[in-house]
Amino acid sequence: MLKKFRKFACADDGAVTVDWVVLTALVVVLGVWALSLYTRGTLKASDEVDDYLSAITIQ
Repeated sequence: MLKKFRKFACADDGAVTVDWVVLTALVVVLGVWALSLYTRGTLKASDEVDDYLSAITIQ
């Protein structure tokens, strides 16, 4: 049993796959974070436009 564990611990198979999965997850997280920042700014700007247009009285 110990021999099988040592063989498994020393194996390099799948290391590149793990690297790509971690890298892809990082890119996705950064994309979601950037999108959330963009969305907050857009919502704030649209709220300001809404307030401005709501305050205008039409005669």
